Amino acid sequence: MLWQKGAKELAELIGKGEVRPSEVVESFLQRFEETEEKVRCFITPYYEKALDRAKELDKGKPEGTLFGVPVAVKDNIVIKGERTTCASRILENFISPYDATVIERLRRAGAVFLGKTNMDEFAMGSSTEHSAFFPTKNPWDTERVPGGSSGGSAATVAVGSSPVSLGSDTGGSIRQPASFCGVIGIKPTYGRVSRYGLVAFASSLDQIGVFARRTEDVALLLEVISGHDERDSTSAKVPVPKFTAELGKEVKGLKVGLPKEFFEFDVQREVKESFDAFVKELTDLGCEFVEVSLPHVKYAIPAYYIIAPSEASSNLARYDGVRYGYRAKEYNDLFEMYSRTRDEGFGAEVKRRIMLGTFALSAGYYDAYYLKAQKVRKLIYDDFMGAFEKVDLIASPTTPTLPFRLGERLENPIEMYLSDVLTVPVNLAGLPGISIPIGWVEGLPVGGQLIARPWDEATLLRVSYAWEQVSRHHERIPQL
Repeated sequence: MLWQKGAKELAELIGKGEVRPSEVVESFLQRFEETEEKVRCFITPYYEKALDRAKELDKGKPEGTLFGVPVAVKDNIVIKGERTTCASRILENFISPYDATVIERLRRAGAVFLGKTNMDEFAMGSSTEHSAFFPTKNPWDTERVPGGSSGGSAATVAVGSSPVSLGSDTGGSIRQPASFCGVIGIKPTYGRVSRYGLVAFASSLDQIGVFARRTEDVALLLEVISGHDERDSTSAKVPVPKFTAELGKEVKGLKVGLPKEFFEFDVQREVKESFDAFVKELTDLGCEFVEVSLPHVKYAIPAYYIIAPSEASSNLARYDGVRYGYRAKEYNDLFEMYSRTRDEGFGAEVKRRIMLGTFALSAGYYDAYYLKAQKVRKLIYDDFMGAFEKVDLIASPTTPTLPFRLGERLENPIEMYLSDVLTVPVNLAGLPGISIPIGWVEGLPVGGQLIARPWDEATLLRVSYAWEQVSRHHERIPQL
């Protein structure tokens, strides 16, 4: 069945003329129809449009590394002429007038877009329950969350209604759902992938990344979307390596750090046991593990929950009912129009973070909170760079727990925030990180996180590929 194949393999089959793009899209459409009602990955699916596009490609000559390959896109990345809601009422009917840079690059490579996936509103959340429309469910157990904020993108790849997808990661929003859904998710180095056309949450932390079941697909997609972009001032002029050429290289001799502070957090026993087994397997492959120290990571969550909401407060000020998006129906003056629009348009979690951020940036508090948090951020970066003088990679579980039940943490925001305790430090330091499936506990996936030096995604992919050959995790498909 074509829907069980990866993006690279599908591109090769199309290139050889063994299958047509329309046959590929039809296979994923069939899988979507079988699974979508149970999992709910998409806010705006457009498989029918994708099929029309694929039929056009049938007539052409295969050009581009992703010719005819379907891709799902998180609903905070704009596609020209299509709805981009950010899972919020305030943007429910917003149609984008332009393409994000990553979308332009995927189009040039010949990709076909399947639709926009569900997420936590404005990417604020760790469970995809903060969508204004509906929660997405975990394909391995539909009573549980798929993680967030890119839960729809992770779930569609896990269930097989898309071979690959794009997500965004501000504090763990790719790696945490990848872990919960048993797929691979990579957050590249900050500045590796253009943010032009990604709806901003926290501009100094947001980064677009990739979900797939196979490492070769992650490498292929990352090659296509990476690279400098004049339209994004934070995009770096750093050459993009041929990530696919790195796969299959020896991992023997790599030094991997185990940060002792990460294991001082409350990591569930089953997660720790799966991680220990993963470490043993990598040792057998020739990796050498040593203890490292990151003394300031314990301050990562408090620092993040000042920096990210502060930037969100500033970025979300543009949704005021004047130029685009939702506008309240009844109001007496301009001030009331602003306040009613935002009150009716934003969900509870987004309002919470806007208020946190506005408070942290207010006169008299800026130095005490925002400035101090930025200093802590620099200390965390320095900790990582100090550790990377001794090791090539750093490893940890991706999340401290197994996927939790739907509704379980909605009443306790702090508990929800702590599900990103192991991923947030990576964003604060601007480093590349990957989550790979390292085990299953009673049918639920466990993810392991690898972190590398800036611009060294290649080593992450190399280890991920070596592990995949041993674990064959990509062969497991949830039985809904």
